[in-house]
Amino acid sequence: MTTTPTPARPVAPKASVAAASLSACSKVFGSFAAVRNVSVTFPQGSATMLLGENGAGKSTLLRLVAGLIAPSRGTVEVFGDTPQNQRHRMAYMSHAPMLYDELSAIENLNYFSGLHKDGSCACVGNPEMALRSVGLDPFLTRPVGQYSQGMRQRTSLARVLQSDPQLLLLDEPFSNLDAASTRQMIDLLTDFRTWPLAGGGLRTIILTTHQAALAAPLANRTLTLSNGELQPPAEPAA
Repeated sequence: MTTTPTPARPVAPKASVAAASLSACSKVFGSFAAVRNVSVTFPQGSATMLLGENGAGKSTLLRLVAGLIAPSRGTVEVFGDTPQNQRHRMAYMSHAPMLYDELSAIENLNYFSGLHKDGSCACVGNPEMALRSVGLDPFLTRPVGQYSQGMRQRTSLARVLQSDPQLLLLDEPFSNLDAASTRQMIDLLTDFRTWPLAGGGLRTIILTTHQAALAAPLANRTLTLSNGELQPPAEPAA
């Protein structure tokens, strides 16, 4: 007797894990709630602008994703894991340049690269290439303390890009930049999203700002925070 085999059921493709997600997440400092019950997902490949006034909770939310602080309630995941376990796949640039003024740009990047030579960070880029990618001469010997604000911001960006992050977290990256420097930064970040990843996948950017017009050319998604709470999207005009 011949038995007709039962056709195999098609297997649904596995959904791509989010670059980052927060679930019912709050962060309380003393009696002050900087982030209040936020649930949000950042898909891989997206460029999200976190908009809000000073003190709205933008920087706190970004630091939660980076794993620099722990939530008081709720959970934070990066690529389906804890932020601490996924730090090798992300980079965080604060609004402060985090540079040594007495060192040149290449000396700064060499120093930060050397901090990870124990293998705790999968830094696959190199300082010279990172500086060239942001339009700076790696052989410029002038200390960064003598750089313009725009050059300092680009050096700071090169510092985080040298680790070739899949998730890039930027806290007020356009602070104190003139219009020309801002446009240059936007162009650099737009280009960064197209860089191929060694292991495949898409690059994701989350940036905070209180100046929506600056990030609009880069971001394909805008979220607004107010008093630590995520605001519903604005209703379209009639």
